Amino acid sequence: MSQLLPELISYLEELVEPHILFDNQYRIIAANAAYRRQFGHKVSVIGRTCYEVSHHFNAPCDQSGEVCPLAQAKLSGHREKVLHLHHTPKGESYVNIELAPILNKNGEQAYFVEKMEELLVNQGSSSKQTIIGRSPVFLQALEMVSRVGPSRASVLLEGESGTGKELFARALHEASPRAKAPLVVVECASLTENLFESELFGHERGAFTGANVSRIGLVESASGGTLFLDELGDIPLTMQVKLLRLLESGTYRRVGSTELRSTDVRIVSATHRDLRSMVANGTFREDLYYRLSTFPIQLPPLRQRVEDIPLLATALLSRVSPQRHMSISETALAYLSTYTFPGNVRELRNIMERAALLSDGTLIERAHVERSISTETKSNSPLRHYSQKTEVTETSRQPGRSLQEVERDELLRQLEYHQGNRTELARKLGISERTLYRKLRLLDKIK
Repeated sequence: MSQLLPELISYLEELVEPHILFDNQYRIIAANAAYRRQFGHKVSVIGRTCYEVSHHFNAPCDQSGEVCPLAQAKLSGHREKVLHLHHTPKGESYVNIELAPILNKNGEQAYFVEKMEELLVNQGSSSKQTIIGRSPVFLQALEMVSRVGPSRASVLLEGESGTGKELFARALHEASPRAKAPLVVVECASLTENLFESELFGHERGAFTGANVSRIGLVESASGGTLFLDELGDIPLTMQVKLLRLLESGTYRRVGSTELRSTDVRIVSATHRDLRSMVANGTFREDLYYRLSTFPIQLPPLRQRVEDIPLLATALLSRVSPQRHMSISETALAYLSTYTFPGNVRELRNIMERAALLSDGTLIERAHVERSISTETKSNSPLRHYSQKTEVTETSRQPGRSLQEVERDELLRQLEYHQGNRTELARKLGISERTLYRKLRLLDKIK
């Protein structure tokens, strides 16, 4: 194999996609020009481990709470594909990784080639809102975006209100070949039955009272791009059959016209409703449900993404108060991490905006967050806070302690009183089992 390496390295150098070559000890042997160009490493990566370069880890990904494609390839014996959050000189970036093992003459995996492709999310958006998260459940959802994005498949985004379904719809659009064409949003919940057909398909002059001119519909506006049906469960039952015809044939008629028109759109839809129950009780068409849910993606609520709260809180604070350059204390973040967030990321944004208004300085303290949440719970009863269920120890209230110390003490306390298994504990804490395992290893609870 060593005699083939120069030829292999030369081959990789000519590939247009970023590639690296490394051995079974994770040491990088070669990085092609496309990799150096896209990820812009000024210091040579040769001889360094892939996990140190990409993640700044001190151990392989599977020993640091992440999915390791090399470990998966050793188990499966074939190529593997994962989504990782990489550190690059330009900042953190979501990267699709496709790893292929290279066998020696004995049939053993001796080297590995990784192809890397940056997942472009929110790059073309004028909105300041971007997808943010690194928790395992969040990355799993984003990996589904990277897999289905390039296809034509209809995608159904399911999840509670405030989980970022429109951001994920935009990510799907930008990960597709349609990224340069329009992404058109249909706010289904705001359209009455009388308006829905006209807004979606357009109308001819004189089609109804007030139709003084012909008007194209949102379907026509989205031609070549993506049509995002937000709050799908609110579509009137009488309109569902016409939407089904569009999905099945790609054709429609404007209101007041007999001319059959065609369009080329990719449908992405979202709902917080249980469409299966709606199908069962007859308020949503079964055939339309199956047409729209070719590829369902479940978006996790914020209480299952506790690791992401500091990232999100910091980013949201910069949006709600961009002129003040505010920051948030570790004790305030620790307190935020104990809240259940019934309103998810949208509620977190409200809390950060209130906290910024309550602060006279440039630092958000725990007291500001407590008052913000208190306002929320009084006006939106019955919301919950973990501190209502679990007693906060006096030690955790001491000022000047780091977020890591607060989290460590709380985890130790939960371990002391928890009677079930680790799966139940992870569910109770609102984190994944992988995240819990990583935290326990850091506590030397797992050898």
